[in-house]
Amino acid sequence: MDKVIIFDTTMRDGEQAPGATMNKEDKLKMGRQLERLGVDVIEAGFAANSEAETDAIAAVAKAVREPIICSLARTVLNDVDAAWRALQGAKRPRIHVFTSSSDLHLAHMLRKSRQEVLDSAVASIKRAKEYVEDVEFSPQDATRSDVEFLVDLYSACIDAGATTINIPDTVGYAIPEEFGNLIATLITRIPNSSKAIISVHCHNDLGLSTANSLAAVRAGARQIEVCVNGIGERAGNASLEEVVMAIHTRKDFMKVEHSLDTTQIARTSRLFTEITGIDVQVNKAVVGANAFRHESGIHQDGVLKERTTYEIMDPKDIGLSGNIIHMGKTSGRAGFRSHLLQLGYDLSGEEFSKAWDAFKELINKKKYVDDRDLDALVAQEMRTADETFTLEQLHVTCGEPGIPTASVKIRTSTGEEFTESAVGDGPVDAVYKAISKVVALPNHLQEFSVKSITENTEAMGEVTIRIESDGQTYTGRGVSTDIIVASAKAYLNALNRLASVKGEKQAIEAK
Repeated sequence: MDKVIIFDTTMRDGEQAPGATMNKEDKLKMGRQLERLGVDVIEAGFAANSEAETDAIAAVAKAVREPIICSLARTVLNDVDAAWRALQGAKRPRIHVFTSSSDLHLAHMLRKSRQEVLDSAVASIKRAKEYVEDVEFSPQDATRSDVEFLVDLYSACIDAGATTINIPDTVGYAIPEEFGNLIATLITRIPNSSKAIISVHCHNDLGLSTANSLAAVRAGARQIEVCVNGIGERAGNASLEEVVMAIHTRKDFMKVEHSLDTTQIARTSRLFTEITGIDVQVNKAVVGANAFRHESGIHQDGVLKERTTYEIMDPKDIGLSGNIIHMGKTSGRAGFRSHLLQLGYDLSGEEFSKAWDAFKELINKKKYVDDRDLDALVAQEMRTADETFTLEQLHVTCGEPGIPTASVKIRTSTGEEFTESAVGDGPVDAVYKAISKVVALPNHLQEFSVKSITENTEAMGEVTIRIESDGQTYTGRGVSTDIIVASAKAYLNALNRLASVKGEKQAIEAK
């Protein structure tokens, strides 16, 4: 079978979704996980955006060695140069050059003629070829563009050195049959199309991004651009997990294959949620909480007798087991480490020791611990490993009648400890006011949400918050069996993200 190249743009197009901003450390975590997953290409960002973005792409390029690492660039020579500066450390670099091609975009955005667009695209590709062999070209809004112009544009770009040509459905306008026909037409009409890989990039405005991507593959496309959890601009991009599992499950029909380790899909989805705080809807295909749950008695009966009666995918294929860990106070480290490895967590000595201590503390509070608890626990420990401010102690008093009061002790990365207290409208408000006396970075709380990790009354609670400072949004998450503690951890997690931009010194001096 032919192989379909999986091009992940979570760290570029995905980051354009509100609240999905990632810093360098976030991108490194995501890049390493995408490498474990086995994606072929990682679009790590848009280097010309800022020096911080260039630095983040460069860090991913140096740390993630197996996939191709890609940076986006407009058809502007300075953008291409910036992309190369970010990619110099990559083992397999790619520069992805884009412009627009529809008359609508040309008239109202670029204000250029078709010939000017073609000339700038060719010049940018030639500049990129001076740096790298692997160059991709994309014209925005291709599905609303004149086919004759697309043929001329793609042909000229391939002649200039483009090794991949991408056909984007930028605004999610296409219908699968129509999109498949467009791909087939372009492959036939572009005289040198055999010299380049045909790629597609589909948005989900009409809920058709996955269907359009698969229709394109049937028509001859051999690269699909996707995002984890379907995140992206507006309604998002084609979902990595949906595209990959559709190919995986229906090889009989698709007649193509991929090279991903599908057992890493659930973990990749969880990591992205962990980094951004953007939860997956419960009925999301493949990775939603209800994807493998059965409420109907008829369905339950069928699955109990034979799983495939109502499940076309095995949960284990995406890395789900749903196991309950029967471990108690006398359980050993070896068994705990073995189960973490089954979940895909190969922790270092210090990381494992912290996770083990957290697990022992949790097992004293909960009768049973399942994989969802472990995922949350390990994520919490990894999240706080390199944070500037750490919660050492928390004491809260509240009740009716009474004045909610909180006292906190916070340790900095330099070893200093600060203790503060405050009163508030409620216990969480009091905690946040006390923390803000230590980490004195001005911000506005935009969102606060609480959910249960598991179903029982002794479940761990997960708090997600978003704070805003200077027009930027920072997400924080915290997990604990005590929801007040989880709230404190979430706020500190968000403040640590803010401090990574503002600096620890500014936070302490502001105090």
